[in-house]
Amino acid sequence: MTRDELREKASALPLLPGVYLMMDSSGKVIYVGKAKKLKNRVSQYFQDSASHTSKTRQMVSQVDHFDTIFVSSEFEALVLENSLIKRHMPRYNILLKDDKGYPFVRLSRETYPRFSMVHKWANDGAKYFGPFGGRFETRQALDAVCAALRLPTCSRRFPKEIGAERPCLNFHMGRCDGFCRPELTAEEYNRRIRQACQMLEGKAKQLLQEMTAEMEAEAEALRFEQAAAIRDRINAISALSKKQTVIAGLCADTDIWGLYRGAGKCCYAILHMENGNLAGRETELFTAPMEESQEEMLSALTAQFYLPRAILPHEILLPFETEGYCESLSEVLTKRAGHKVWVHVPQRGEKAELRAMAQRNASEEAERATTAEERVAHTLELLAKLLDLPAPPKRLESFDISNTGSSDIVASMVVYSGVRPLKSAYRRFRIKELDGHPDDYASMREVIRRRLQRAADGDEKFLPLPDAFLIDGGETHAQTALSAAQSFGVAVPIFGMVKDDRHRTRALVTPDGREIGIVNHQAVFALIGQIQEETHRFAITYHHESHAKSTMRSALDGIPGVGPKRREALRKHFGTIKAIREAEVAALAAIVPQAQAEAVWRHFHPQPEGETQVESNK
Repeated sequence: MTRDELREKASALPLLPGVYLMMDSSGKVIYVGKAKKLKNRVSQYFQDSASHTSKTRQMVSQVDHFDTIFVSSEFEALVLENSLIKRHMPRYNILLKDDKGYPFVRLSRETYPRFSMVHKWANDGAKYFGPFGGRFETRQALDAVCAALRLPTCSRRFPKEIGAERPCLNFHMGRCDGFCRPELTAEEYNRRIRQACQMLEGKAKQLLQEMTAEMEAEAEALRFEQAAAIRDRINAISALSKKQTVIAGLCADTDIWGLYRGAGKCCYAILHMENGNLAGRETELFTAPMEESQEEMLSALTAQFYLPRAILPHEILLPFETEGYCESLSEVLTKRAGHKVWVHVPQRGEKAELRAMAQRNASEEAERATTAEERVAHTLELLAKLLDLPAPPKRLESFDISNTGSSDIVASMVVYSGVRPLKSAYRRFRIKELDGHPDDYASMREVIRRRLQRAADGDEKFLPLPDAFLIDGGETHAQTALSAAQSFGVAVPIFGMVKDDRHRTRALVTPDGREIGIVNHQAVFALIGQIQEETHRFAITYHHESHAKSTMRSALDGIPGVGPKRREALRKHFGTIKAIREAEVAALAAIVPQAQAEAVWRHFHPQPEGETQVESNK
């Protein structure tokens, strides 16, 4: 379909909630989204693309057609969106682990049922728990539950092999009560299995209360050995809920989310709290397509994380608000859990501190897992997207003008190779074409013209041309540089570096006045700020050197017999005008002839009229 046909089809949609699927020319689903009002949301994709992010523009450019599914409410759209994302795995949606990353625990249906770990749920009459986290963690948790309740994990089959052999090593190590022995009944085995099911269903508190009551009853009946065995299982279960992340997640009554977008990798962290105590932590690294906003990331992650789960906490704390999303997610999860699930963003107090802790956990995990190369690649890739460059820039050149009034007007050219300064390629310019008055625009035009002329002449010191020019200044400075570049037929993109009231580069501006904000992109903000500061430093340093030489040169002007070579010799030897002024004639005569040395001394020590000339070489 053409863009006009897509726009016309979107305009014909009703103002109803639903889910839309964007597809490419091959029919593959590349994006799934939900909306309260499908017509408004889908139409936005095919309007003016100037307000779209790079990700949206790229996605829309590949859309050949789209389908929609209407639902009765927003929360139904949320559930359906999650289901379709898991089914189609669209490239422009944020995706958590695939189904292999979310194993289930299966309890077989037999006289002596056994637990096992499977990839997916099946309609086979067995009981399923989950989905849980990774396979390794889930296996550890399942083994720990069985150990806490002294259930067998060996390969023996009951009742066929009961009494066939002596108990295995697990019995002698106290990890199993030896249900292969004839004296233990199927009723006791199934009672332990039911207790394990309570653990896997997140009912640890209820289980501990029941077991405590059972222990007390055994103690009152003077069956102290049985009471001690139950006590040991209670202690093991209590410790288990604090040590195993998967079990901790099931036992938690509060989940606290942290979300961090790093340079190359993103990470979420979830702190599981039980009765106000930290019971466990989950983290996962993932890649967000293009420059997905944090709000979009959070809504996608939380929906994919909670909607497949059978066990849900009573409270979920999010790191920031996402335009009514808390209410929608709370409604969906409450209906699924059978109890109220309160989703909100804490603003103050202990819960706000926990939110900050989760945020730190997410940032530390992402930064730890991100290499320096990934940070560089991410920064340059993001810069290219912001500036609409065809590829990440390999070479950037930045220019600045420095002067004191109309004198000593100089310019600096700083070169960055990727994100690193290439100091061997730095260049300095003394402005030559201005006549007695400062003009930053004329100075910038001269510098760009001279720089490009040197490149046109084949000077290797000014080759290759950069991927972009960065000009210290605003729109007019960028226009001035553009006019100079156009005179050479050069099409290098040009951007002005716009500063805020704290002299930090807050945005880049094109010659036609379009501002590109960088403050919300920390890596790019830091890079552009570093380039601007380095360019300014290099210009100021050159200006100070030039001004100092000019000051020294003017102080020695007009002395009889002291020409440029002798002035240079004096400057080189003494270093400063002050040192020359305070030098005795003998010291001066060691550098220049005696007559000129006396002339220099008299120049700095003029005698009032009528006074006798003071001996100068005392």
